[in-house]
Amino acid sequence: MLSVVQRSRSISTGELLLTLTTKRWRCFDSAALSMTTRNMTLRALEPDDLEFLFALENDPDLWAASDVLPAPISRHALREYLRHGAASLAEAGQMRLIISSEDGRAVGTLDLYEYSALHQRAGVGITVLKSEQRRGYAQKALAELLPYASAALRLHQLYCTILEDNPASINLFKKAGFCEVGVRRDWLRAPTPSGWVNAVEMQLVLVK
Repeated sequence: MLSVVQRSRSISTGELLLTLTTKRWRCFDSAALSMTTRNMTLRALEPDDLEFLFALENDPDLWAASDVLPAPISRHALREYLRHGAASLAEAGQMRLIISSEDGRAVGTLDLYEYSALHQRAGVGITVLKSEQRRGYAQKALAELLPYASAALRLHQLYCTILEDNPASINLFKKAGFCEVGVRRDWLRAPTPSGWVNAVEMQLVLVK
């Protein structure tokens, strides 16, 4: 499953790609943000997203992408999180958007994290439900994000951390214009023979 968890620095993973489609922005503030392409909408968090987030955050397959010790998250904690979900990137230092399908179902999340106002940068990660992968959602969501991050959020660059054994995700971000800038050795615990996995760092300087 694609993996990005807002409670920690995220590890981005990917899916197969489809051709981009025309987009439109409705609003630049996070509380009302909605960006739409054919078959996909990238929108702000809503109270109705509680059960979707509860299932997502409590999926053990995603915990390997977290920098904190694995632990379930309660509905109460997520309700409190949703209460403050309209906070701006500048206020919270992070932003979570919902990836929804053409029929309005939540199928994934897109996270900006570790935002720096001084250096005008943020990390980015994408999560897509396993059942919804290979339908182009991650690629379309990333394509919607880039012009919004540059024009509306005034970011100079985005970066991401990807497990080295996930070539699909590396290719996803490469096709969006990200470049590999380094490898962190034995960066994360993982069920490998050594018990560790390398992480690839990727970066994109946004063109104004």
